[in-house]
Amino acid sequence: MDGPRSSERLVILALERYGVWLRSTVVCLCSALGVVSADAADIPLAMSLLVPALLACGVRLYALRRPLPFALLWTLDAAVVVLTGLSQPVLGGEGADVMVEAIVSISVITFQHEWATRPLPGVALAALGVVACALGDNLSSPGHGPELIPLVRLVFLAGLSRAAYLIVRARARAADRSAALRAASRREADVAAARRAAEREYLATLHDTASATLLMVSQGDGLDWSWLPPRARQDLEALSAVPGFETGSVDLAALLGCVPEGEGQARVRLKTHIDGPLAVPSGPGLAIFNGVREAVTNVARHAGVREAELRAWTEGDGAVVELSDAGRGFDPQSVPARRRGINGSIIGRMHAVGGSATVISHPGTGTRVQWRWHDRARALQPADGAQATALPSLPRDRAHTAVVRLIRRQLLHGAQLAALLISLLSQFTLSLHLLTAHQGVYRPAWAQTAAFVCLAAVAATGAAFLLRGRQIPPRVRGWSLGVVLAVSATGAFTLPPERLTGAEDWAFGVVGWHALFLLADLRVRAFAAFLGAHIGLNGTAVFLSGVPTAAESATMGISAISICGFQLSVGVLLTHLLDGTAPAAGTAAAQEEELRTRERIHEDMQRDHKDRYRALAATTVPLLAGLGHGVLSPYDEEVRLRCGVEAARMRRLFAESDAVLDPLLNELRACVEVAECQGVTVSLAVRGQRGQVPLEVRRKLIDPVTVILGHTRSTARVTVVWTPRTVRVSVVGVDCADGRNTGEAAPSHGRATDAKVSVARTTRGGSVWVEASWSKSTASEVELT
Repeated sequence: MDGPRSSERLVILALERYGVWLRSTVVCLCSALGVVSADAADIPLAMSLLVPALLACGVRLYALRRPLPFALLWTLDAAVVVLTGLSQPVLGGEGADVMVEAIVSISVITFQHEWATRPLPGVALAALGVVACALGDNLSSPGHGPELIPLVRLVFLAGLSRAAYLIVRARARAADRSAALRAASRREADVAAARRAAEREYLATLHDTASATLLMVSQGDGLDWSWLPPRARQDLEALSAVPGFETGSVDLAALLGCVPEGEGQARVRLKTHIDGPLAVPSGPGLAIFNGVREAVTNVARHAGVREAELRAWTEGDGAVVELSDAGRGFDPQSVPARRRGINGSIIGRMHAVGGSATVISHPGTGTRVQWRWHDRARALQPADGAQATALPSLPRDRAHTAVVRLIRRQLLHGAQLAALLISLLSQFTLSLHLLTAHQGVYRPAWAQTAAFVCLAAVAATGAAFLLRGRQIPPRVRGWSLGVVLAVSATGAFTLPPERLTGAEDWAFGVVGWHALFLLADLRVRAFAAFLGAHIGLNGTAVFLSGVPTAAESATMGISAISICGFQLSVGVLLTHLLDGTAPAAGTAAAQEEELRTRERIHEDMQRDHKDRYRALAATTVPLLAGLGHGVLSPYDEEVRLRCGVEAARMRRLFAESDAVLDPLLNELRACVEVAECQGVTVSLAVRGQRGQVPLEVRRKLIDPVTVILGHTRSTARVTVVWTPRTVRVSVVGVDCADGRNTGEAAPSHGRATDAKVSVARTTRGGSVWVEASWSKSTASEVELT
């Protein structure tokens, strides 16, 4: 993503809204206090200057809902500071100076947030505010130049505001980067899991359709092949479908009513007892349907009966489907892992969708298969030791909560660093200047100096933790807040009451920032309570010396609004960022990441599906198409031999997913089993120290053996020889229909490699000897499994 990510984008939006609302509020309050403190004769003129500024703030608030042109917004913001600065000579008095300075100060601060993404207009508005303030000061005091310190203070506040924004934005960007890295890791895991699930579904579909059909053709010498053409066409349709894109929900009861019972001698009559409708997501629904279809096929092939009972019912927030028969039964534990009917088509499918499948059977007692799926994907383990598997789905709320915590932690750290920066720079520039310039006013002066040193110690302690990325411990925060309150009390009671909140009061405006970085991780009411205590100490000092006049009260009120009110608004903003922006950013990031993940899964699964179909297009698809449309006849021996070779290749492909110590031997045995099912007697010998062989090399080593086994009519001998530098796989087929000119090529199911596998071939009479060898020394680096 080229633009700002979720956290940064929402932080910028929150700061813009905060700046507009804060400035508008301060302009309204301070303007009202300024009009109250003005002379009666100057009130109309003052209103003529301040009312347009208030209207400009109203339009700016309206622009938060409906965007207005850039030039209009900049002109309105400029009008606020210009009209406020020009009102200073009209209002007159010390109260006017305080009011104008408060409004312009807030404006130059908030301009850095309102125009955060356009720093040059923000800087220009801040400069215009400084010029307007200087012009108003000059017009209100003819013959005297503008005071330099207030102007420097405005520039200083604008710089601090921009620096604070940059710090918070940097932490938001850091949160986005960290969240993006975590999301990328989860995305890769999700994509890999989806691809594995699609691969399992593909293998299960291949097993239930093409593999089973071709194996039956290779073994069959029956007279009735009427079922073959429609089944071959159905297999082609199933192989061309893209798995993994099922959405919405389905009626499981309606699906189960469509389970094929087979035809002719392979037909199984189903007695159904289904309590419908059963609404389930389409993924689990199709997994159950396909599993039931394979289980019915197993009944026809192995149970020795032609009847089965199919039941389905709801259970809590899910569904249960059961297929039972009274056939010969078997021992589920004795079924080899290479047999895919149970492990792949029944159990594996439910494993992929977060459900469970249970196969319960004993010799002579029939077989019962249960499929369970629950909305919360709870794993249900059988108590009788039968085979079962389940894959509980992990709630994604944990990842979302972790992202929200990460964003919140980064924003909190950025806000604390910004408050610490403001505290240190304010204390050691403006406050230090005021302290040294007015030593004669304090009573006693050493108390104010000691208070300054204590406040600096609090800032240094906070910096020691925050700059190392650590939070301030509660105990340290407790005594630090006590020190800050003591500094507030010292400043209030060692300064003449009429000087409080004035130019000599260096502590009034700075202690709030120290409290902010100490209390940032707590609720805003804790910070508000501190500010209330801080204002209460100063108010107590004022009222102990007598009741102030209305003008003095207005001046102090404006100072309190512009300083403590601003600090409180920053605390409110921080609470909004932590409790509002962080969750919203986490949700937005989760939605964006989910979209990216879905797109990536879609792209990868589409590509995988094309690769798989391309691998089948050379051999399997032509066979099924020929059988489905009557071009190829199952009575033709050559056709049956080709079907046997393809069935063996598929069984070898199924064996690739087995977790075994010797993948080469495991895949070779899968091919041998197919030959044995066709009546061939196969002996297998292994010599030497076994080792690892890359996947693509295994495919090239085994495929020539598969072809010979598929064309052998009586006996075959397979030998695997391991040496330190080579691996050789050979086969001798007796009474072999050669297969030299079949035109069959080994399908490639993975990425191409440079693996060098040499094949030697010798024919003598009806026997064929083929050896495939691979030299490790000349092999390039290819993927190992």
